[in-house]
Amino acid sequence: MRDPIRVIPCLDLDGGRVVKGVKFANLQDAGDPVELAHRYVTEGADELTFLDVSATLEGRSTTLDTLTTLAAEISVPITVGGGVRSAADAARLRAAGAAKVSVNTAAIARPELLTEIARECGSKALVLSIDARRGEAGNSGFDVTTHGGKRGAGIDAVDWAVQAQAAGVGEILLNSIDADGTKEGFDLEMLRALRTATTCPLIASGGAGRAEHFTEAAQAGADAVLAASVFHFGIVRIADVKAGLRQAGFQVV
Repeated sequence: MRDPIRVIPCLDLDGGRVVKGVKFANLQDAGDPVELAHRYVTEGADELTFLDVSATLEGRSTTLDTLTTLAAEISVPITVGGGVRSAADAARLRAAGAAKVSVNTAAIARPELLTEIARECGSKALVLSIDARRGEAGNSGFDVTTHGGKRGAGIDAVDWAVQAQAAGVGEILLNSIDADGTKEGFDLEMLRALRTATTCPLIASGGAGRAEHFTEAAQAGADAVLAASVFHFGIVRIADVKAGLRQAGFQVV
């Protein structure tokens, strides 16, 4: 029997504020991260993900202040990513209260980073964030991008997921750059491609606009569903997502 499908609000941080755009561009302020986090826990979020969207572009580490505050105040697991370049960075975030650490660009530049973090923190604490778009980098037709979706890595997304799982990654956060912020639905073809090739938990991200989109992602093989703007601006409620999943026969907490 499958584990319950997790519903995860994602808070993209820039300058200490939550922001959201379309396809990683035209970012708009969406609120205070601490206030939003408390709201989502009250509404039934299973986990929270914080991604510092400018950390890699600015060449700096993720701020610990918000994480330290939230870890002391909320009960759900927190995943943090952005600017993680070493096992020491990951360990520092874990010490500050992160249940999991997400890596992206730095692992593409140096794939052995995945094994180093898995050894330091454990595979269950390591999430690989894959920002992928439709292209021609490999056989699957899905290309990996870096630096917040701004640069093509020339790597096939499915091949990268398989390699990462073998290196010790415990979970994959798959974000469709093409669908991100469009509210037209998750890239189900991309989800199915990674689900067929890998066995580790898969988080669907990018494109949710209605409650039924989350159910479709679970039906395509996602173990968790993640969204940002539809939750931030009240377009979709977490309770509605879980109700739709239950109605479709999935377990939720």
